[in-house]
Amino acid sequence: MVKIMTTNTLSLRKHHFHQLLFAMLISLTVISCVTINIYFPAAAAEKVAEQIVDEVLHSEDPVIEEKKTDNDQGYLHQKRHFTEKALLAIVNFIVPAAQAGQADISIDSPKIRSIRNSMEKRQSKLSKYYKSGAVGFTNNGLIASVSNQGLSIKQKSSVNKLIKAENNDRRALYAEIANANGHPEWQSDIQKTFSRTWINKISAGWMYQTSAGKWTRK
Repeated sequence: MVKIMTTNTLSLRKHHFHQLLFAMLISLTVISCVTINIYFPAAAAEKVAEQIVDEVLHSEDPVIEEKKTDNDQGYLHQKRHFTEKALLAIVNFIVPAAQAGQADISIDSPKIRSIRNSMEKRQSKLSKYYKSGAVGFTNNGLIASVSNQGLSIKQKSSVNKLIKAENNDRRALYAEIANANGHPEWQSDIQKTFSRTWINKISAGWMYQTSAGKWTRK
């Protein structure tokens, strides 16, 4: 009788162990799927795009153009990135990434900062061509020549060089944001997000391309 009970107990324990093992395997599978299938964080991408686009388009504002000492530049640099981190921390606290099913998007990397600085410096040269309508914003997050009317040969050459340099930086920016966040597959979605943001943020009278490919003034 004792042998029967012992055998039954061992059998029952073995059965429970198998059930537990099976449950653990199912749990690991589910967790793996959730980790792999983190979807593109559209809201976070829009905030990042708005921040960068605002900085680039307003980089020639008087306050930003004021002559600053090296200490001032370092202070502004630290202040900007402290603000970025603070905003991300607030978002994380209010809407945890795991609960929201989304991931945050970080733009705090040396390469991203370098690209942003390059674009900001170029804005002062591009601005007059945006205002005249010679250069416009495309529907895929880049810029392009709209009209060469009234431009000298030297200006046409300058415009082409500026467009090429700007588009190289923009493509690099979209790719680096995706890579820096560990999701290269997000590059296309990031570019689409920036494309909408550029057009939403440009000044009245500037040229942009509709979804159908037609150039129009805002």
